[in-house]
Amino acid sequence: MATTQGPPAAPPKPTWEPKQQEPPYPWLRPTIRIRLTLLYGGMFLIAGIVLLSIIYMLAAQALSVGTDLPFEIVSGKVTSEICDLPANASPNDFNAAMNACVNHQRKAALETLLNRSLLALVGLSVIAFAFGYAMAGRVLSPLGRITRTARRVAGTDLTRRIELDGPDDELKELADTFDDMLDRLERAFTAQQRFVGNASHELRTPLAINRTLLEVHLSDPEAPPELQQLGKTLLATNERSEQLVEGLLLLARSDNQIVERKPVDLAEVAERAIDQARSEAVAKKVEIRGERSTAVVQGNGVLLERIALNLVQNAVRYNVPEDGWVEVTTEARDGQALLVVSNTGPVVPAYEIDNLFEPFRRLRTERTGSDKGVGLGLSIARSVARAHGGRIIAEPREGGGLVMRVTLPV
Repeated sequence: MATTQGPPAAPPKPTWEPKQQEPPYPWLRPTIRIRLTLLYGGMFLIAGIVLLSIIYMLAAQALSVGTDLPFEIVSGKVTSEICDLPANASPNDFNAAMNACVNHQRKAALETLLNRSLLALVGLSVIAFAFGYAMAGRVLSPLGRITRTARRVAGTDLTRRIELDGPDDELKELADTFDDMLDRLERAFTAQQRFVGNASHELRTPLAINRTLLEVHLSDPEAPPELQQLGKTLLATNERSEQLVEGLLLLARSDNQIVERKPVDLAEVAERAIDQARSEAVAKKVEIRGERSTAVVQGNGVLLERIALNLVQNAVRYNVPEDGWVEVTTEARDGQALLVVSNTGPVVPAYEIDNLFEPFRRLRTERTGSDKGVGLGLSIARSVARAHGGRIIAEPREGGGLVMRVTLPV
């Protein structure tokens, strides 16, 4: 009985995966290990040849007698200007005197050879160390380039690249790997900023529409009191959402380096921030004091004013119920500009300080949930300070409250 068979299955398509071409002789690859081995081995060989040649020449000079013998025979008698030979002596005494003369000359030659060899060794060592230092600096110079680039990247400049040229050794592999990592970090950082910026912009429109509608309804004199109260509540909630969106947008912008810088006086910036927070301070019965000296920095005035405003508002809002104060001072010291904001308030544990700078975090809370703010003030202040090449430090104050110290380069 014949059986029917289907068409034969097609053979699998050949697959080809590109692979890195390995050198035919891996041990000939100019790695840094081989280069250092050849360098120090060659230096040792050259130094040995030079030292051996010097010792040979010194020995030949010290032991060479030529035609000037230490003694000579005159009229059957042996005389010498170097050695003290007896004129009339027995053969044994004369042989002993000649032996002593030869030993003396040998000892003098060896001492001369030793002294000159030591001088040659010292000179050759100095030359070898200088040559080794220069060659090591040349071989390890790519590491300095990598370190400088990493230091610039640490200052939030992710556009820097090493782009190391030279032989395909371990240092070039390290530099290329570092460049690839920077590419991925820059893409991720740019995508994060773009997302936050786009989200903030998209949220602005509906919030603005909600605010307009609420204001229109609140302006109606015939609206019942319940509706008026509900509208005020919704308007306050909408305003808080707008502050949150503005804070997110500012936080995304301030993570970059400030490109356009202008002279800004921190004293003037602090005065404007105090004027904006004064009404709230008066309502909470908080005194604002402090001396503000001129401290000019190069930066963005709007962002620097946001630092001062956020710190002053934070100090006013988180204060004691009665007899509270906020002290705002500015000064220039040791090539740096300082903005210090200290206040009375609740006792802050030292281990809680780092949490204050996290977005949407407050003391002993994980999320914002009060009417004091949106939880971005200190995060924005730290981000803006970093963008200006400075830093902000928070310290617990004895008796309660905080001391916020902003340091910016002049």
